[in-house]
Amino acid sequence: MGTYQLKYTMKCMLAVALITFCGPSLAEVVVRDDTGATVRLPEPARRIVTLAPHLVETLFAAGAGDKLVGTVHYSNFPEAAKTISRVGSYDRFDLESVVALKPDLIIAWLSGNVPASLDKLRALGFPVYVSQIDRIDDVPSEIERFSALAGTSEIGNAAAKRFRERFARLQQRYSKLPPVRTFYQIWKQPLMTVGGKQIISSVIRLCGGENVFEQLETLAPAVTIEAVIAANPEAIVASGMGESRPEWLDDWKRWASITAVVRENLFFIHPDLIQRHTPRLLDGAELLCQQLETARRRRPHG
Repeated sequence: MGTYQLKYTMKCMLAVALITFCGPSLAEVVVRDDTGATVRLPEPARRIVTLAPHLVETLFAAGAGDKLVGTVHYSNFPEAAKTISRVGSYDRFDLESVVALKPDLIIAWLSGNVPASLDKLRALGFPVYVSQIDRIDDVPSEIERFSALAGTSEIGNAAAKRFRERFARLQQRYSKLPPVRTFYQIWKQPLMTVGGKQIISSVIRLCGGENVFEQLETLAPAVTIEAVIAANPEAIVASGMGESRPEWLDDWKRWASITAVVRENLFFIHPDLIQRHTPRLLDGAELLCQQLETARRRRPHG
C-alpha cells in the first residue's frame, strides 16, 4: 500500500458547521467552517483550490466543479477532476503553485494538511475554508456549504436533499436490525482498523453493525491478530487500495475460531466508496448494509 493511501485512509475528525449565505450571486458570502472560523468572500468564489481529493468530489456534487483551478494528487473523481492542475500532495503541496493559480478561495483539510502551510496561505491574504467531517450524515451539510461558497446553492441544496433522503431510507431499513459485530480492516501490515470516531464507524452503525473496536479513540489504530480473535467479529470487511479484493482478506481463514471465518463473512468494498468523505459514501454504505444483511442470513436457525 502506498504511503499516500495509508495516510489518507487514517485521516478524519469531528465537524460541526453553520451556513449563512446572504443575497444574490454577487452578494457577500459568509460561511462558518468546521473549525468554527468564519470565512467571508465579497462574492461567490470563481477560482477554487482544494487540498485533498475528497474535497474535489464534494465540490463537483455541489455544482462547483467548473470553478476548480487547482487540486492535489489522487483527485480522480469524477472524470473531469483528472484534468485539473496539480499543486502537489495533500500533505506536501507547493505553496508557489497555489499562489500562481490566483485562487479566491482555498478549501483545506483539517487532519490532512500541514497547519503551518495553511497559515502561510492566510498570511498571503487567501481565504481558507477548513473542512473536516466525521459522520456520514455530515456530508449533505458540507455539500450545502460548498455550494454557498461557490454560488451554486440551487444545485448543492438539491444534491444535499437527495443525499438525506437516500440516507434516511438506509437508516430506516437497516439501523434497527439485529446488530452484526464487524471488524473493518484497512490494511494488513501493520494490521489497522478504524476507531469509533472514524467516519467508517458511522457507516457501520447506519447498517446496524457494531465496530468491534468502537471503543478506541484513535482514528486508524493498529491492532493485533490476537485482539481480533478475542473480539470474534461476525463479519470482516476489508478495503485495500484498489478495485481488486485484497488477497490478505483470505488470510483470516487460518483462524477457524472466528465467527466471520466459520460463516464465510469475509467482505470487500472498494476504498474510494467508503474511505473518502464524499457523497459516494452512500454507495459504500449500501454495499456494507447488504453485506451485513448477508451475515444475518447466515446465522444458524433454531
